[in-house]
Amino acid sequence: MSLQNLKHRHFAVAILWLICATVAMAQIKTKTAEIPGKTTHEATVERGEVVYIVGDDLIVRMENGEIRHFTVPDDAKAIVDGKEITIRDLRPGMKLERTITTTSADKTVRTVQTGTGTVLNIMAPNNITLRFDDNSVQTFRIPKDQIFMIEGEKKTAFEVRKGMRVTATRIVEEPSTLISQTRRVTGSTPPPPPPPPTPKLEGTLLIAEAKPPARSPEPVAAKASEPAPVSEPAPVSEPAPKTLPTTGSMIPLIGLVGILFSGASFAMRLIRRS
Repeated sequence: MSLQNLKHRHFAVAILWLICATVAMAQIKTKTAEIPGKTTHEATVERGEVVYIVGDDLIVRMENGEIRHFTVPDDAKAIVDGKEITIRDLRPGMKLERTITTTSADKTVRTVQTGTGTVLNIMAPNNITLRFDDNSVQTFRIPKDQIFMIEGEKKTAFEVRKGMRVTATRIVEEPSTLISQTRRVTGSTPPPPPPPPTPKLEGTLLIAEAKPPARSPEPVAAKASEPAPVSEPAPVSEPAPKTLPTTGSMIPLIGLVGILFSGASFAMRLIRRS
């Protein structure tokens, strides 16, 4: 066989393969589409206070009193008092709030395949089984009052026979759910301690004066030069009362009168005896 004939033969085989591939591609067509469904958002809020932190280890006391341990990556960020900070900036006593938002997005992946297959079996008017050109076998449910186009003629399911070539469409739907989460951490620094309470006033307000500092003793010479102390003025006597106080008593006078009466009585008795 000459080289020229070999080239023509290879060229013919290549053309035949290309035609077969084109026919196969034309017989089976696939289309895939995503149909969005319901999307839900669920937020979970966790609050706690920083108790201890060293390196990437964070200990937090949650609102319910539970002590939890977190391993925080270096690139994690938090918004505290409006400023973005990292784990290196956290301090004990800081209040943290983490919001976890979970998004669930439902979708349906619909695959539509159109191809021509050979009837392997048919159970009119319910089901039909076809073998496609890629040797895949598929059983289909026949919709009510479905009409088949076979060699340009319309036929019902009862008129379809084994071995006939039928063009059919396969629709496959696979539901799926895409779940994603976002985390956001905010917080605040603890406020300064409050000032001590002002004592409640009871009675009269008195302010104690500070005592002057004690003076150190001075030399004797310096004391000699000091002026003599000024004597305090004599106390002023009070004025005499306008009325004299009562200093006498009636008892001596009564005693004297009694003695006189006793003497007189004694004298009268002597006179009567004489």
